Order: sequence, then structure tokens, then C-alpha cells
Amino acid sequence: MSDPNDRHRNPPLLQVDALGCERDERSLFVGLSFTASAGDIWQVAGPNGAGKTTLLRILAGLFGFYEGRLHWQLPATLRESMLYLGHRPGLREELTPLENLTWLSALHGQKQDAALMAALSAVGLGGFETLPVAHLSAGQKRRVALARLWLPGKPVWILDEPFTAIDAEGVALVEAQLRRHAAAGGLVIYTSHHQLAADTRQIMLGAHMPGSGAPA
Repeated sequence: MSDPNDRHRNPPLLQVDALGCERDERSLFVGLSFTASAGDIWQVAGPNGAGKTTLLRILAGLFGFYEGRLHWQLPATLRESMLYLGHRPGLREELTPLENLTWLSALHGQKQDAALMAALSAVGLGGFETLPVAHLSAGQKRRVALARLWLPGKPVWILDEPFTAIDAEGVALVEAQLRRHAAAGGLVIYTSHHQLAADTRQIMLGAHMPGSGAPA
């Protein structure tokens, strides 16, 4: 489906053509095509089991069994350009929020101690930086993982259920950060049953596949 506003969009960062995937002898999606540009926010929507997480993993280069073509146009390697957050926090319970964030960030070449403390403060974890993660609530653990959204250097964000386990205040906080990232020329692709405002573009998996959309 073409969008008359596409002529005003930034150059594409990702081109997906006729993408299809089968898991356990079941077709998850077929013929999926879309173009994602700098400044876009894309929501991958659909019922449970429709292949939303699988699609994100394909886009992130973490799952290679698919048909069709996808092409990233990035100034650096995919690993250097992308932040991928799965639907699980991915934290070590015996480590503190600061230690977890330090470890996760070091894997991607981000080691700025001041930036790590500022990121934890931004997600409401000021004062909890040195408490073992095992002592935190589910929502606080999720905020530790989401603190990586406040670290610089990754133009592409691929996020699986970023609003899981956080309260309304946390949802609003993350929403605002996604919009800031897009406004600064970043690209956000996320899965969620939570719908952002009207400028979000949508990929619908499931009953109406194949499909991709203009702003939802």
C-alpha cells in the first residue's frame, strides 16, 4: 500500500520485500513488504502467535530462516547501529542495576559511567543503582532494561513489548523517549498491543496478512 506522504519522508534505512517465514510447518507471514526510514516509528501488531517476535528477530539479524529480501542501509554495521531489546529484561539478578547496565552497554561499546547513572535516573531508578536486581519489582527490572534507551549511539531501536510490566507513568516516559528518538532521526520498530498516537506506522500480522500500513 503506497502512502502519498512517502515523498516527504527521509531516505530509507530498511527495505523489506516479499518477506515470509515458516515455523514448525506453519506459515507465520508471507509477502510482507515495507520501507522504514529515519524518523519513523513502526508498530508490529497482531494476535499472539502471529510471528511478531520472529519478525523482529529477523530484522535484527538474529533469525535467518526466512524467504524474501531485507536490506539495511546504515552508516555502520548492524551490530553497531542497532539496539535490540527482547520481551524479557535479560538481567543478572545478583548484579545491581548499574552493574547490569555497565555490562550490557560494554557489549555494545558504550562505557560512559556518567551516562549510565543519568539513564537510570531518567527511568526513575535514582537511589536504586546499587541495590541487587533480585530485590526490585518486575516493573523496576523492566526499567533497568529500558534505561538503555537513554544511552546515545544507536540509531535503530528494535523493541519487543517495551511497555510490559511498567505502570502508566512508565508507559508515558517510554512513549516520550521513542518520539524523541524518532524526532532526532532515529528509527523505532516495536511490538506491542499498546497503540501510540496517529503518526505511528503499522505492520499488521495475522488474519489480514500479508499487509503493511501507512500511519495507523
